Order: sequence, then C-alpha cells, then structure tokens
Amino acid sequence: MDTLQNMRVFSRVVEAGSFTAAAQQLNTTTAYASRAVSDLEAHLRTRLLNRTTRRIALTEAGERYLHRCEQILAYVDQAEAEAGDAHARPAGKLKMHAMAGIGQHYIVPMISRYQKLHPSVQIDLTLAQRVPDLLDEGFDVSIVLGTELPDSGLVSQRLGSAFSIACASPGYIQEHGVPHVLSDLVRHTCLQLMTPAFPPNKWTFDGPNGQETISLGPATFTVNVAEAMAVAISEGMGVGILPTSSALPALRAGTLVRVLPQYTMQMLNVFALYPSRQYLDAKIRTWVEYLRSELPAALAVDEKSLQEFVAS
Repeated sequence: MDTLQNMRVFSRVVEAGSFTAAAQQLNTTTAYASRAVSDLEAHLRTRLLNRTTRRIALTEAGERYLHRCEQILAYVDQAEAEAGDAHARPAGKLKMHAMAGIGQHYIVPMISRYQKLHPSVQIDLTLAQRVPDLLDEGFDVSIVLGTELPDSGLVSQRLGSAFSIACASPGYIQEHGVPHVLSDLVRHTCLQLMTPAFPPNKWTFDGPNGQETISLGPATFTVNVAEAMAVAISEGMGVGILPTSSALPALRAGTLVRVLPQYTMQMLNVFALYPSRQYLDAKIRTWVEYLRSELPAALAVDEKSLQEFVAS
C-alpha cells in the first residue's frame, strides 16, 4: 500500500466533498479514490469517513487523522520543492577539496568571483595534498592533479594542465653555479617536494630530448607543501622543484631564479571530480562550469609568464 498517496487521496476527498469530485481532480477513477480511503481505514483499523449515497462526513478519528495528513503532506511538498530548487538554483554549502598549491593560487580567487555571481552558495574548502574519497568524506567536488585518474566511478572533467620547474635562490647560484644540463643536478643539493604526483628521489623532466628521468641521492630537506618549499629554496638551501603557481611570485620578486629553463617537470592534468552527472545539484554544476571557463586561461597566462625568467 502506498500510504502517502492514499493520504493525498483521503485529503482530496474531504476537500472536494465526494469521491467522484476528488477522482476528477486527481485524474483517476471514483473506484480508485474509494479503494484508497478504504485501504487507509483497513490499515489504521479505524473508520475515517461516514458515507451515504449523497454525502460523506468525517468521523472524530478522521478529523484528527486529516489534520496530521495535512501537516505531513505539507512537509513532503516543501521537501520536494527544496530538492527540486537545488537542481535549478545554486544555493547551500558546497564542500570542496583541492590540492594545496592549485587551491591557494587559483581556486581561492575563483571562489571569490564565483560567490559574487552566486551569493547563496557557501564554500567549505579543504586544501590537502591527496586525492580524497569523495563519498566517505562528503566532498561535493575535488580538484586534483595527475597524469591520469584511477577508475573510481566518479565523474571527471579535465580543466587544463600544469607543470613544475626547477628553481634556486640567487645566492645559491652565485655560490654553486648554474646547472646547465640535467646531469649537473647530481652535484647540487636537491630539495624534495613530496606530492602524490612524483616518486621520491626521482625527477622526470620534459625537454629537448623528450622525457628524461634523473635519480637523486637522499634529500637533505623534504616537505609536502609547495609554499614551504619556495621559502626553503629562497633561503639558499638548494635546488628545488616548484609548481608554476608557487614559483611565479618569488620569481617576480627576485628571491628565486629559474634553472634549466629548457626543461619542465612532467606535465600533469588538472581534474575536477564529482560523484554523479544525474540530477546534479545546481551549485556543483555551476561551479564546475565556472572552473572550465576560468581555470584553463589562468594556467595559460602563468605558463606564458615563465618565459621571461631564466638564470644568468
């Protein structure tokens, strides 16, 4: 028995004043309306309506039950309207994850601009150097970097690509010299940025000879946040690898110089991950669409800006 539907029929019968009128309003048959009320009464083991051939009348139990039915049906209608509105209008909390570097330099400024377009959306952003479990951790969207994605059943949208570069401080270069080819790095102190994208003690570059990998000895310094690595390199601790977004502010300030400018670290794709395409919540849909319209251009601008920074 569909109790909720039978409650709707019962309420409409009382409102319309007859089974026939209620059936016409509900686009069904009089027999169906009568059976729905009878099924309710059998389920409750209580008479709700007194019937004659000319009229119906609520029993005392029927009056009480009608009041509760109207409350319940109003709550259900409200819940359905709110759920439908979520598909149509961006509103509510958007729980988001992004890898730290891209999140700080690109995503946070984009959130600011997105919220001006959709002020009813509240953003809960977590920055972490990992790929989270969206379903277990309750994230609506995750922005991650990688060469490819595992088959997780999630929906993915490629938003562009990014790479990292080798940097050092002017003081370090003055003291230790400029590495001109990859093999020169084995004679330098190399600092290790620990991310899911790169294995430890191995740097893979794209350059004039295609893809090349160089093995390094144990690092004297490792850290998992690019901004901390930028500070360490600026302090003259050694040569390090930085994402473009993390390197550019220090390059512009002159606290870092780019070394091996003919090489970039392995190109990584930027993905937005979310659980499903079907009945996608409007805040998720509009946020992903905004990322697709804004992030590729921002990545391209920073890539072009790198061309002016070369160690001397």
